Amino acid sequence: MSDKENYISPFSTRYASKEMQYVFSEKFKFTTWRKLWVALAKAEKHLGLNITDEQIEEMEANVDNINFDVAQEREKIVRHDVMSHVYAFGKQCPKAEAIIHLGATSCYVGDNTDVIILREASEIILKKAAQVLKNLSEFALKYKDMPCLGYTHLQPAQLVTVGKRATLWAYELVQDMEELEHRISTLKLLGSKGTTGTQASFMELFDGDEEKIMHMEEIIADELGFDDVVPVSGQTYSRKVDAYFLSVLSGFAQSAHKFATDLRILQSFEELEEPFETTQIGSSAMPYKRNPMRAERICALARYVIADSLNPAFTAATQWMERTLDDSANKRISVSEAFLAVDSILNIYINITSGLVVYPKVIERRVMEKLPFMATENIMMLAVKNGGNRQVLHEKLRVHSHAASYRVKMEGKSNDLIERICNDPDFNVKYEDVEKTLDPKLYTGRSASQTEIFVNQVAMPLIEKYYVGDVSEQLKV
Repeated sequence: MSDKENYISPFSTRYASKEMQYVFSEKFKFTTWRKLWVALAKAEKHLGLNITDEQIEEMEANVDNINFDVAQEREKIVRHDVMSHVYAFGKQCPKAEAIIHLGATSCYVGDNTDVIILREASEIILKKAAQVLKNLSEFALKYKDMPCLGYTHLQPAQLVTVGKRATLWAYELVQDMEELEHRISTLKLLGSKGTTGTQASFMELFDGDEEKIMHMEEIIADELGFDDVVPVSGQTYSRKVDAYFLSVLSGFAQSAHKFATDLRILQSFEELEEPFETTQIGSSAMPYKRNPMRAERICALARYVIADSLNPAFTAATQWMERTLDDSANKRISVSEAFLAVDSILNIYINITSGLVVYPKVIERRVMEKLPFMATENIMMLAVKNGGNRQVLHEKLRVHSHAASYRVKMEGKSNDLIERICNDPDFNVKYEDVEKTLDPKLYTGRSASQTEIFVNQVAMPLIEKYYVGDVSEQLKV
C-alpha cells in the first residue's frame, strides 16, 4: 500500500511545525527512554550497585543510535514495547545489557518521557506565543492613537483606538503564557516509583536503605533537568497533570479564537484585513472575494483544542486505585494532538499578525457616521454654558437623535444630527463651536497611554524572556 493510500494527519502535512512534530516523534521518545536508562544506571552506580563506568559509557554512546528494526521485530514476539526496546538497547550495549532498566517498571521510561515531552512542547509554545505577542505589541503601538468604533453587544459604543483593541488580544495571550509558565515551574518527574508506587524493588536492591532510594531519585531528576520528583504516586504520575496542561492549551485556543473572530468581523466591516497574497484566490465562484481563511482556520483548530481538553479530565477522573490502562490510547492521541493543534494555531497567528492590513479611511468614515451621537453630551454641556436648560436640551437631543437615526436607517441618507442641533435656537450654538467637539481623539479616553503602559510593563518582559527571532517555519498558512 502506497503512502497515498494511508491516512496522514493534517498536522503532519499542513499545520504543525517540524520542531513540534519532532517532540512527539518516535525518535525523541525512544532517545529519551535511553537517556532515562542512563540516568538510572548512573544513580544506581553512585549509590553502590555493581555498575561500571564502562557499562554507562557504552549506553551513552548509543543513546541516539536507535535500532528501530530490532525493536520492532522483538515487539512482534513479546508484545511489549518497553521490553522490546530494552532488548534492542542491550543488543547494542552487550556489556551493559544485564543492568539496563534495573529495578524499574515500564512507567519509569514511559511516564517520565511524557513529562519531559510536556516541558519541551510547552517551551515551543511559549517561544511562538512570544512572537505573536511581539507582533501584536508593535501593531498596538503603531495604531495606539487611531480612533475606531468600540463595540459592546456588537453595537457601536464609545470610541477606542485600533492599537488599544490589539492590547486586548495581547493580554489574553499574556495570561495564557503566565499560566503555562506556572505549569512548567511546578512540573515534576515521576521518578522511579515501581509498579504500585511503593518502590519495593528498590528496597530489595538497596537492602531497605530508604535514604539511598530517595537520593537516587534526586540524581535522576537532576540529570534530566528537573528540580524534583512527585512525592507519592501509583504506577503513573497523576493524570491530572495532563488535564492541567490541556486546560492551558485550551486557554491559548480560546484567546486565538477571540482574536480570529474579531478579525473576521472587522474584515467584514472592511476596517482590518488578514494578509492577502497577490495571486491568492478568495473564492472559486466569486473572484472579487477576499475571505479571511487564515482566521477561519484558527477558529476551526481552536474549537478542536477546546473540545479535546475534556479528554484528560475524564481520564484523570477514571484512574482506578494505583492505575488502569484505559488512559493509554486516549492520552497518546489527546495530549499530542492538542500541542500540535496549538502549535498550528500559533503558526497562523504569527503569519496574520506579521501582516495585518488597516484601512484608515474606512475606519474614519465609520467613526464619523456615529460620532455625532457620541458627541451629544459634550454639545449639551456647551449649550448649557450658553444659557440653555439641561433638562430641556436633553429631551431635544433625544428627539433629534432618533430623527437623525431614522433618516440614516430608513431613508439611507446621511446623519444630519449636527445640522438639526445647530438650527435649533434652544441650543444657541454655532456650527464652528460644535465642530470642535467632533474630533474623535476627544473620545478615546486613555486608550493611547493604556497601550503604551501595557506594552512596556506587561508584554515586553515576556517578549524579552522568550522571543528568539522568527521561530515559525515559512508555512503556506
